[in-house]
Amino acid sequence: MPMSDEFQALSARVRNWGRWGDDDQVGTLNLITPEVVANAAAAVRHGRTIPLGVPLQQNGVQAGFVPGRDNPTHTMHAINQAMDPEADADAFHTSDDHITMGLQAGTHWDGLGHVSYSGHMYNGYDAATITADGALLCGIHHLRSVVSRGVLLDVARAKGVDMLECPYAITGDDLDEAAAMGGVELRSGDIVLVRTGRMALYHSSGGLDYCLGPNQDGSNAGMGLSSVTWMHDHNVAAVANDTLAFEVYPSEVDALAVHLLQLVDMGLTQGQNWDLEALSVDCADDGVHEFLLSATPEPFVGAVGSPVAPVAIK
Repeated sequence: MPMSDEFQALSARVRNWGRWGDDDQVGTLNLITPEVVANAAAAVRHGRTIPLGVPLQQNGVQAGFVPGRDNPTHTMHAINQAMDPEADADAFHTSDDHITMGLQAGTHWDGLGHVSYSGHMYNGYDAATITADGALLCGIHHLRSVVSRGVLLDVARAKGVDMLECPYAITGDDLDEAAAMGGVELRSGDIVLVRTGRMALYHSSGGLDYCLGPNQDGSNAGMGLSSVTWMHDHNVAAVANDTLAFEVYPSEVDALAVHLLQLVDMGLTQGQNWDLEALSVDCADDGVHEFLLSATPEPFVGAVGSPVAPVAIK
């Protein structure tokens, strides 16, 4: 089925194909220039560090309804094992382990190869370059350094609620309202973190309530269509929020349209399952909603997404 007229109009307005060259594979992360990073360092005032990643564990944020997005399974393959079987107790011993998990299972970035439509990924690349061997183009390993000024847009707090109800489509006006409450002016190259407050459900009752909406119907409070042009007009380098689906669900028009417009048309890297609760409290306490953000994904070659352990530094 062809995309709606509204979708096609938005696509034409925000598409960045060729903006950074015909061979570009990182999209809006090009906006994070050395000057942007140097200026971002000025956001560090006290040296407080606030981790934004959820624990990677078997009882994680995944509810199991997305095939392959398994919570981590942790296995020990060596437990206090001596390198030499005949060594005595005073010799070197080691414990080693490994993990099996979906790369989008916890706090993660979606790479630009994650989605496609009409046979194309970001920058017009053929979607057929995603193969059983992984992403031949737009793999997550190209995101070698994701460090910039971070800005928290606390939409829930700006609206005076603990968390947004589901479904709710976050609009450009909502983002402006949150920016005004936080006293921040967006700059080119910023990484924007959008809080719905729904991560509090994961802290209180685990993955199912967090993931499936209030009626266990899979609904989500997340980014709406008008937020797409807002991100484009503000030259946002990357965006993340505190939900599983990232965008409002059910979708406003075409299914998962925000994913398609941002990842494919804009080349805007998206993050999901970011824990913004402690950051929200800290920003509310000191009235400062900007920080230095370090959020480089694990460089799995050919992967279309990757875990990240982001840290906000204030």
